Order: sequence, then structure tokens, then C-alpha cells
Amino acid sequence: MPSPTLPTSELRGSGNARRLAALLAAALTVTVFCAADVVARSYPFGSRTRDVNDLGNQYVPFHTHLWDLLHGRAEGGLLVNWQSGFGTSFLPDLGTYLTSPFALLVGVFPRDEIDLAVYVITLLKTATAGAVMAWLLLTLRPGRWWAAGLLGASYALCGWSVADAAYNLMWLDGLIALPLLCLVGEWILHGRHRVLGVLVVTLAWIANFYTAYMATLGAGLVLLVRLLLARPSRRQALAAAGRAGLTVALGVGLAAPLVAVVYFGSEHASPGRFRGFVPVAGEDFLARLLPTTYGFGSPGVYVGMTALVLALALPFHRAVPRRVRAAWTLLVAGMVLSMQWAPTQLAWHAFATPQGSSYRETFVLCGLLVIAAWYALSYGPPDLRALGAAGVLLALIAAVASRSDLVRPVAWPVLLLAVGGTLLGLALLGRTDRRPLLAGLRSSTPAVLAVTLLVGAQLGEATATSAVATRLRFGHMDDYAPWGQRQESQARAVEEADGWPRYRTDPGREQTVANDPMAVGGQGAQYYSSHTSDILSRTLPALGGGFTSRGRNLQSLDNAVTDVIFSVGARVHSPPDPHQNWFPQDGSGVTVTRQAVPPLVTVRPSGTPAHPGVNRSGFGPSPYRNQELLLGTRVYDIPRLTVRTSAGRQPSRSGDERPGLRIGDPAPGVVRKPTITARCAPGSEVYLWAPYFSGTARVAGDADGPTGRFRSDHRTKIAAMQRLGRVPASGHLRIELSPNRMSLVPDGAVGCLDTARLRTAAERLTATGATEVSVSDGTIRAKLPTHSVGIAVVAAPRIAGWRCALGDTAAVPAKEFHGLIAMPLDGSSTRLTCSFHPPGLRLGTIIGTTSLLGLILFAAIPVFRRRGAVLQGKTTVVASNVERAKDLVP
Repeated sequence: MPSPTLPTSELRGSGNARRLAALLAAALTVTVFCAADVVARSYPFGSRTRDVNDLGNQYVPFHTHLWDLLHGRAEGGLLVNWQSGFGTSFLPDLGTYLTSPFALLVGVFPRDEIDLAVYVITLLKTATAGAVMAWLLLTLRPGRWWAAGLLGASYALCGWSVADAAYNLMWLDGLIALPLLCLVGEWILHGRHRVLGVLVVTLAWIANFYTAYMATLGAGLVLLVRLLLARPSRRQALAAAGRAGLTVALGVGLAAPLVAVVYFGSEHASPGRFRGFVPVAGEDFLARLLPTTYGFGSPGVYVGMTALVLALALPFHRAVPRRVRAAWTLLVAGMVLSMQWAPTQLAWHAFATPQGSSYRETFVLCGLLVIAAWYALSYGPPDLRALGAAGVLLALIAAVASRSDLVRPVAWPVLLLAVGGTLLGLALLGRTDRRPLLAGLRSSTPAVLAVTLLVGAQLGEATATSAVATRLRFGHMDDYAPWGQRQESQARAVEEADGWPRYRTDPGREQTVANDPMAVGGQGAQYYSSHTSDILSRTLPALGGGFTSRGRNLQSLDNAVTDVIFSVGARVHSPPDPHQNWFPQDGSGVTVTRQAVPPLVTVRPSGTPAHPGVNRSGFGPSPYRNQELLLGTRVYDIPRLTVRTSAGRQPSRSGDERPGLRIGDPAPGVVRKPTITARCAPGSEVYLWAPYFSGTARVAGDADGPTGRFRSDHRTKIAAMQRLGRVPASGHLRIELSPNRMSLVPDGAVGCLDTARLRTAAERLTATGATEVSVSDGTIRAKLPTHSVGIAVVAAPRIAGWRCALGDTAAVPAKEFHGLIAMPLDGSSTRLTCSFHPPGLRLGTIIGTTSLLGLILFAAIPVFRRRGAVLQGKTTVVASNVERAKDLVP
């Protein structure tokens, strides 16, 4: 059956032209990317760090962990990451952050140059996106190779790329996937490269399934327009649609072993605390079309003035067929509207409300604008009438955008120079040569001047836009220092103290980044991921732990009781990170404290409840009592408190869902601080739990005691419990508070720990616990004392996927003991084996295998058709010869 076709001249541009365009796009992208960082004085060309927000907190540490995996130095493997969150599923994180082919490049860099490795990967991804887009443009329609390269760079350096994806580097795989999948659409249209098309879809979905989903929708829209413009017969259109659906289904199916694991990882993750979609104001949306504009949460739709002017000129460009003008203009307009309407916006994000930026599909609109610009130019430069109309529309956009706070003074001179260079360059280009399918340049001076103006304007405005985004991002977001002396000292201390799996070594409460265990080593509670499990994000805060990022960024808890519970036998202590400047520095260095703790697997007595599933923690409101539930012994005294403001009065109670007494900043000139007073046993260890307190706290009169540092806000962060020292010999405890904003002190905020009772409890758990424990990737093996009864408890969160077996019996789903892995004992078995099976892996493997068989059949269809045609031809020849023989018989 014939495929819908376009004229041959439109299908096949010169192979050399496409290669030259791709190289030019990559070269321009690299030039602008590096020049912008030079201008912004950003790493690696300046003193400002690139590690802002999740780039420093998540992606650099994850790439460091990948480096450790590639070099055999990681604790755990592909199934379980034993360094973070006391043991987390790693395949979902791998599929979300690290399955891009570019990520493997970290292995060729030294470990202490991971920041440089991530920078190079980001640069290469961005350049590749520009090169693939340039290749696509010349595949869609022949034209000037240098213009395709210029527009390819416009796409790679769009506002979404330089402002959002530059520090969310896994999204850049979507920037590459969109033009790649559009190329697959072209192959589908013309019935070529069946197997390769499926494999490209698979690669895109493996590299980053989240943005690949958006790119697939965008490529589908492009294919739909191409199909409508080709005017095929109904049979041909249905055949092309069938090939498209089958190609996507098989491609996604082949990626299912990874995609299914990521999906179920998200299903079992902490739900977080998300806001509903609120569309940005029209002036803010239009402002982001202009150079040097920036605003977190607004769509970065900037594509450069050349691409924008050409796209605006397309509806008025009479050399372009009317149906082509209407189709691409309507597609761009429809895309804009879909980004401002909540139901379609939710559909773009796979029907899951995003945390953070609400316009992650913006790169699709940028790609459509560039394609529209290419259609305007490939039919010949727009005439003065079309350029005039585009200039008027651009002036209207600028006038409306001028009311937006996102337009800063620097935008106007950059805009005027860029628009002037673009309009003059296009006007000169139109006068130089009127041939609509010109593939190269004349050697005339006007032509060279036109290209120089267009390329120069693009380089200048894109460099300024990227540099401004880098500078403003640095001031707007949390930032983190690249690898340096602090991390070197922490890593050295962790390595010297490490005793895994006999005990854990926590890299410390005073973190450098949220995923310190992956960066500097150890096995701690800290963990920040989109897949932070729901059970872990509820268990740790119930024990007094803190978090940021609405519950998905869990922090270390420096507490003697939880160290016993989770077998943390060594703990690194560092001064606060000087790069953050949250609190005054105390000048101390990196130290390590040790504590005798039970093994990873302990035995709790008969009668201890073990729930049959997950999410049955049974915790109460007091973290001190919750810790005792897990420990199995009462070790805290929770005294009655007297809280006073800096004026000496009793504070008022909170009026919202956060319980507690309101404590604010002291009034100007007031020396006295808010206080908490109580009575506890002399010598007991003092802890303060105040999740909604922000500031510092210390025991009055104890000059050598530690200062508790608390950081919280009303939306995204709660502070962790802090150790404040010991109760004085008088038994009278007075805690001085130094809040830096309105804060709350909850009931039962102070806990006084009896360390002698804690030591007795730890010794008892050690005596009855496992005598031998081994850990290998997703398997824990423990040898238990003879005749052990009760339940075995593994000091790891009971995330979905754990199965346990006693002796040689069959494995069954693990039980839960207040959020931890548990298994009832039978009194005779002495061997416990717990294995982790990532949810979704089995289902994904079945789908992947089925898709592989489908791909083989899909690839064989043309072979069968050719053989059938050959056989039919031979049959026809034989029949013809028979008829001739009959005619020769008298």
C-alpha cells in the first residue's frame, strides 16, 4: 500500500547541507552557552557556583553516585541505594535522573570534578538539541543550510532551555527528543526506517520519560499537521496513523521495564504538598518572548528575534501557500492556549501536578515557533509587507509586555539591537536573492552582511538572555558550593569511620547539600528525590526529623535514640556550611563521634505488633514517644514547660493547623530573649523539638554547650529536633531562644534523655540481635541467635517491594514495624533473607518482551510483502509462459 508522499524536492535536502547546518547549530550553541557563563562569571568561568536549587541538591549528587556505581565504589547497586534514606529504591531514581546516554560521561572525569562533568553534559545536550533541530528543518523542507543552523541554535537556546533546563539537565533530553521524534514522524509519513523509528522512541523514553511524554505529544501534533497538508487519501492517512500509533506503542513498550518502575516509584512516593495551576498573566507570558526576561514559574518562550519575527511574518508571507500558513499559525496559537487552560495544562504534565515550575512543556511551543519560522524562510525571505506586519505585532507584544515586572531595563537596548539587526538582515537577504529554494549564499557583500547581522544579533541577544538568567537564578534560588575542601574533609572523615554493614556512618546533620551521603559517602537519613517514599517521609518527621521541599527532602537527625534504632555507629560533625551563611560560624572543624549500637537486624520480643502491610506506623504526636515505640523502652522524660516571650509574658497560641505558642523577634532595643524553662533529672541530655521554629536555641549558662540551629517556614520546611547539651546539676533547665521570624513552640517540645537507660536498651538489642549481617545490593542476609522468637526488625524503611524468608521457606511480603521492615520468627530458623523487588519491574519486563516480539513482526512485514510481490510476479510469468505454450500447440 503506498504511503502518503510529498514532492521529492521537499523530502530530501542535501546530506551535506544537513550536516553543515547541524554543525553550525552546535557551534553557535556552544559559543553562546560558554560566553554567557563568562559574562555572568559563573562556574567554570567565574567564581559564582552553578549549583542552584535541585542541581546542587539532587542532580550533581546523583551523578556522583553514578560515578561510584561505574567505578564499583557505591554502597548498593541498581536495586537499592543503601547510602540514602536508610535504604531506598534506586531504579526509579536511575530512570528519572541518570538514564540519559550522556550521563555515562561522568565516568571519564575525576570524582572531584563531578561539577565539571555535569557542566559538560549540559553543554553537550544543549548543542545536540540544536543540531537535531537543524537537521529536522532541512528534512521538513529544503532551504539555506546556514539559516537552518541559526534556527536550530535558536531552539537550543530558547528561554526554557537557558532559564529552566540549564539546572534541570535531565529535561534537556526532552529538548533533544522533540526534533528526533518529529524526524520519526517524517519516516512514518513516507514508510521508511520502521525499526529505527521504534528504537528512537525507546531511547527518548528511556533518557527521560517525563519530557519524552511531552515531546511525543508535540511530535504527534507536528505529524498531524504534516499529514493534513499532504492531503493523502483516506486509506493512506489511516495507514500512516496506524504506523504512528504502532511505532509509539512498541517504542514505549520496549522502555517499559524502566518506565513502569519509575511510574510505580512515583505512586509510592510522598505526595508532597502541591499548589493548583494558576496561569500567568498575559503580559508576563508575552514578556518571556523578549530577550533578557526571567521569572520563575513563567514560561520561557523566548526563541530569539530572528525566529520570532519570521514566525510572526508567516501569516502574511504571500510566497508561502495559504494552507501552510494557516496550519502552522493555528498550531502555534492552539499550543499557547493549551498552556493557559488548566485541563490541557494538566494533560501536558501527564495529569500530575508538577512541583515547582508549572510550564515544563514550554520547549514544545519553542520548537513549534522555530518550525513556523523555518517555513516562513524556506519559501524565500519575507517581503517588506510581511516584515512590516511582523514588526507591528512585535511592537504590540513589547507594549503589553512593558507592564510586566519581568521586563528589566536591560531588556530594551538588547531588544532594539536584536530587532534592528534581524529586520535589516532579513530585508537585505530578501533583496540579495529572490529564489525560494536557495540552498547557499552568494558571495555578494549584501548577502554576507545579511548573514552577519542575523548571526550577530542571535549571538548577542542569546548570550545576554542566558547570562541574565544565570545571574537572576543565582540570586533567587538556594545555591551550593561545588566540590571543594569542605567535601574533601567530610569524605575523608566518613571513609575513616566507615564500618558498613556492621553499623552506619552518617555524614552529619550540618549538610552541604541535601544528598550528602551520595556526595561524600556514608549511610544516612538524608535523601532528596521525586521518589522519596511516602513511608519514609512520614516516619522520619514522626521521630523528630526535618524536611524541606514540601516533604521530599529529608534531613539527617542527630539524635542518640534514632542512632540506636537505625544502627548509626559513627556520625560526622561539621561546622555550618560557610557558603550558606545561614548562621554565624563557630570555627570548629570536622569531627567524628562514635556510639555502641545494635546490628542492622534486631529481634523484638513476642507480642510486639507487626503490621501486614505498609503505611501502618501507629505513631502519636510526640516524637519522643514515637522514638520509644521503635526502641521498645521508655528513655525520655518530657517535662512541663513554661514559655515566655522577650517581654516576659505568656505567648498566645497559634490559630492555624500548626499547634504551639507564638514566639516572635524581640522588639528593637530589647535585650531579653524568649525562654523555655523546665525541670529535668540533672545530667540528662536535652533535646528541643520545634518543627515550626526558625532561629537558634541554647541552654542558658552552658557556655560550652551546642547551639541548636532551626530552619523552617510556613509552607515548605520544618526544622529537625536538636540536641542542646545537658541539664545542669540543679535540675533547673532554661533554654534561650533567638527566633529570626514568627515561630512556634509546641507542647512537649523538650525531651530529657536518660543516657544510661539508652545504653541498657542498646545492649539488650545487641545481645538478642543478629550475630552476622551481610548486605549486597537488594538483599539482606542475617544470622540470628538460636531459638529467636518475636519479630526480626531490619533498620530500613519498609518501602514497597521487600520480601523476606526464614531459612529455606518461600519469601513472603515483609511486615512493618512502625515503618521498618519486619518478619515474624518461628523460634527454629536462624537465617533471615530479605530481598528487594522493585514494584513494576516484572510488569515492565513482560510488556518489554511482548513489545520486542511485536517489533520483530513489525520489521518483518515489508520482507513478507516483498516476497509476496516476488512470488506473485513469478506466478504471473509462469502463467504467461503457459498461455504462450498453449498457443504454440496445433
